[in-house]
This record gives sequence, C-alpha cells and structure tokens, in this order.
Amino acid sequence: MSWDWDKTTLAALEAFLAEKGLLAGAPEPQRIGDGHSNLTYRIHVAGGGAVLRRPPPPPIPKGANDVLREARALSALESQHVPTPKVLAVAQAGEVLDVPFYVMEHVPGHIITDRLPDVFEAKRDGAAMAFALVDGLARLHAADWKACGLADFGRPENFNARHLKRLIDLMNLREGPVPAGLGDMAARLSADIPPESGAAIVHNDYRLGNVIWSLAAPPRLLAILDWELATIGDPLLDLGYMACCYPVPGEELTPTQELSAAFLADGFPSRQAIFAHYVAVTGRDLSNLNWYAAMAAWKLAVLYEYQHRLGRDAYYEDATQVPRFLAAAERFLKGL
Repeated sequence: MSWDWDKTTLAALEAFLAEKGLLAGAPEPQRIGDGHSNLTYRIHVAGGGAVLRRPPPPPIPKGANDVLREARALSALESQHVPTPKVLAVAQAGEVLDVPFYVMEHVPGHIITDRLPDVFEAKRDGAAMAFALVDGLARLHAADWKACGLADFGRPENFNARHLKRLIDLMNLREGPVPAGLGDMAARLSADIPPESGAAIVHNDYRLGNVIWSLAAPPRLLAILDWELATIGDPLLDLGYMACCYPVPGEELTPTQELSAAFLADGFPSRQAIFAHYVAVTGRDLSNLNWYAAMAAWKLAVLYEYQHRLGRDAYYEDATQVPRFLAAAERFLKGL
C-alpha cells in the first residue's frame, strides 16, 4: 500500500474541498489506523476535522475496496437511527484523484482493540460495552433497508449458498491443490446450508475495532465504521462473525479475536451471554448459529490464506493465522 500525497494531489483535494464548501486552509492529511484495505486520513475542513477514505493504489480487484458503496451505505443509514458518521462529500474516480474517495465527519472517541483506555474499567464497564456492541448490531439489523434506498444493495435470496460458493471459488483460484483443511471444511459447510433467517443489512466486519466509543465513562457506542463489505443478506452471518471476533479465556485466539483482546479482561460477559442479549433484543432464532460461526471462521481462513499467497501485506505473513481460523471453525461446529 505504498501511496502518499504530493503537491498535485493536495492541490486537487483543496480545490475539491473548496467546491464543496469544506475548505479551511491546508487539509494536511494524516494517515490514521492500521487497516489492511482502504486508506484512511484525518484532514482539516471547515468546522473542524474530517476523515477521508480512499482505496489503495491500483490495480484493485473487481468488487474490492468499494468506497463509493461504503459512502452510499453510510448516507442511507442516516435515517435509520444506526450510529454512523455523516458523509460530507463524495468524489468519483478521475474527478480529483485517480481513485474515488469520500469525506465523512470525524467522530471524537476511542477505538479499542487489545486494551481498554484508562477511562474505562473492565469490572465496571465490561458488560455495558459488550451489550452496547450487540445493541449496535441489532439496530443495524432492524434498519429498513428498502425504505432507506438500499433495495438494490444486495440479493438476500439464497444468500447463504451464494456466499459460500463465492468463497469456494476464491479458495479454488490457485495453481496447486487446495489445502486439506480449507477444502474439508468447505465440504462440511456445503452439506448443511441453513435456510436464510431473514434479510437485513449485513456489515460483514462488525467487531470491537470498527466502532467508536465515547471519550468518557460510561461507555457509549457513537459510530460504526468500515462499511466496504456491507450488503443485504442473512443477519446471522454478522453474529457468526462476532463469535470469531469475541475472545474467550482459555481458547486459542483467532487473529480477529486478537484484535479484540480487550474483551479478555475480567468483567466482560461470556460469548453465550452476548448471544442471549441479541436474542432478547431481536427475538431471532439462533438455533443454526453454530453453522454461521463456523462459516465466518472458514471464510476468514479463505481470505487470509488468499492474502498470504499474494504476499503483498506483511500482516498476512503469519503462517498460524489460517490454522487458527480453521480450528475455531471446528470448535464452533461442536458448540458455542
């Protein structure tokens, strides 16, 4: 992801911000986050700070890093009481840069991964944080995706089978044989695909590090970030993904659970407790949740193995990542 602003691109950005009524001196982009997909920058705009999101440098695989899709989801959800940053401006590819981008409001707050900020205490705030994370997902799944203009944002019919097939196709996109663990789990998931539990906006990367929390206690969930993978599909896939991201003491951590290791502190509820809270809020039937959790873990194994083969990002060089996801998929099939 080697890219940086230069005089030409900075001048183009300033002109764009001026046209949109957002210019307030030099934007001074500063890279934030350590994401391995879209590039994110804090910039100065009229009224304070903002965040600019753009894809990595070309070439970009078809359908990947779609920041325009992300901006569309954010704009649509403004009317749905889902905590999201407000989109301020959108630029098409070639309009300002050689890639599209969008600018959204900056929401001051904490982004938490492996440790809690000093202002929060696990024994006092752990349950409130975990249940607030679940409540945010429940609000998303309750959003009226047709009424807010996302009727064509995805195809919920046969979502589970199509999603599985798309990942199997990616798994098979190689010159050599498919690793046995990946192929075996794909066969087991394919043999027992559940009917869709319903249709909702699915975030597809809903985890602790993709939300912003209030600066002061008690913890409040202020905004949900990183919508590039959002679609219309089975909401239980988000809940299965949450299992892959919610660590449990004594279990081998998946890579995504390592990114949420703050939840390992004393005071956070069990995985079963957060699922029970989701049921209490939504009334959904979670009897097939084992399949969704195993599917999410296997999906991550496929995606991480693909990135490992590409060798473009040092994060994916760790050879233990894929086996840990596959081990989690095995555990989830046996019970959560």
